[in-house]
Amino acid sequence: MRQGGTGEWVLLSYRLPREPSTPRIGIWRKLRRLGVAQLSDGLVALPADARTREQLEWIADEVIEAGGTAGIWLAHPSTSAQEQRLAASMAAARAAEYAAVTEQAALASGQDEATRHSTARRLRAELRRIGRRDYFPPPQRRTAHLAVDALIAPGVAGNETKERQR
Repeated sequence: MRQGGTGEWVLLSYRLPREPSTPRIGIWRKLRRLGVAQLSDGLVALPADARTREQLEWIADEVIEAGGTAGIWLAHPSTSAQEQRLAASMAAARAAEYAAVTEQAALASGQDEATRHSTARRLRAELRRIGRRDYFPPPQRRTAHLAVDALIAPGVAGNETKERQR
């Protein structure tokens, strides 16, 4: 349901004690893996769907178990421009991750076949992890996937070229 041209977002408002720091670090890492947008200290957002809401609810439970406070909210940005800025910042974060994968694939492209295959497996796993938090796919997504696919294809492409020359 859209209100005023904006979509629904799920927000997690949380506060954790400073000590011990282990729960704070664990929560921060989980939020980062989810790809949340940091709205302010202790306030993060994700596009609302059943999966994102459940994930933030689990984290809220962990915050409470660690002696903190947490609340889940559903909200709509007040303007489309505000939502677009939020989505653009999330897309930019994913674009940087995809660019790093593309760079790693390029570095591996000159390696031997076994190394390329091993790197391709590792980078495909990384692409799956990034894809789980990619709510607004940037153009770099396709580039990264093509670069990883090319790690295995060079021998095939080379053979095709040789056969065309015959």
